[in-house]
Amino acid sequence: MTANGMNFRSRKYGDHQGWRPDRLFPTISDALDRPYSHVVLTTKAIPELQTTPSLLHPLLSPPYADTHPQPTYVLMQNGLNVEVALYDALKKLKPQEEPRIISTAVWIGTGLLDKNLVEHNEFDRVSLGVYRPPSPSGSISPPTENTPSEAALLASFADMLAQGGSETTVVHEIQRVKFAKNLWNSVLGAAAALTRLSLRDVFRPPHLAPGYPSPPPPESQSESTSARASASERATAKIPRASEAIGLYTIPFLYDTLTEVHTLGTVLFPPSFSGCSSHSPSSDGDGGGDGAGAPAVPGLDPSLALKTLANTARLHARPDSTHLPSMLMDVQAGRPMEVEHVVGEVVRMGRAAGVDVPRMEALYALLLVMQNQLLRQQREGGS
Repeated sequence: MTANGMNFRSRKYGDHQGWRPDRLFPTISDALDRPYSHVVLTTKAIPELQTTPSLLHPLLSPPYADTHPQPTYVLMQNGLNVEVALYDALKKLKPQEEPRIISTAVWIGTGLLDKNLVEHNEFDRVSLGVYRPPSPSGSISPPTENTPSEAALLASFADMLAQGGSETTVVHEIQRVKFAKNLWNSVLGAAAALTRLSLRDVFRPPHLAPGYPSPPPPESQSESTSARASASERATAKIPRASEAIGLYTIPFLYDTLTEVHTLGTVLFPPSFSGCSSHSPSSDGDGGGDGAGAPAVPGLDPSLALKTLANTARLHARPDSTHLPSMLMDVQAGRPMEVEHVVGEVVRMGRAAGVDVPRMEALYALLLVMQNQLLRQQREGGS
């Protein structure tokens, strides 16, 4: 970075060579010569290597904590419950103050092609919301709107991103947005990591592969086979697939796993209805008139699982698709993955809520074996 800067190759923003930040420090401690309004954390959340409070320890301890106000922390990280440890550390530091933590769900297609070359596709979207801890019972009751101070906090940071060209959305309750976004990472990212293959190898039909000389093959599924198909096979019948067998087994499995996680999400994040004391509308279905039964904060999209699968298949079936899930890129590079916050938290949240997620537990169990080896290699200085 110091010698050559960073090079960016973006379909949206163009090519930028030799970019350098205004200030660059080897450690956080070296940067604490002044107060900061915001501290933005864009690291991978891998608590097996380092927790967020340990990374930010210089900000959370003297002399900085004694002489400067705590900044607003912005966590732009994958996974669920990434905010908890930092929130607890801030409450321990200043029990009378409510920590200012902005959590996000980030959709962006990027990859580090070389040590100073970043590739970016045509989109970057960010949803932002204030982190609020769950109640002692573990339930999350979303407010119908942000308080004026919360709205101002979110707007100031969202405006910074929007001025640079990012698409931003401020939400009342960020955890359900993060859960919906994590659906992709926890299932499709995990599948790519376990197979060590890109999602193109799941969804790209052979006739769309670069250099393939023949037209699309005819449909091979007979009417009798179709009649015996499972509900998952029928639901995913139009999803592109790399082979007939993958269409019969792999893609329905992915759909069932996505549906399993979505079912958990509907329990954890039901809609919040304005003017109602519970999470459901009135039994007569009209919400009591004058719009009182309309959800102020909607639940998860009922078709989220199929939409996630279909959108992913459409992207990765394209001949020009080069995207690799971040978990796969970590495995290929011999780096530990974001297993705990992306996959493990889904399993733990399911157990806490009494919702079975057996397919996710299977993915988690297998990923733990891979993660253990990656952690050992890193600790032993291997590649």
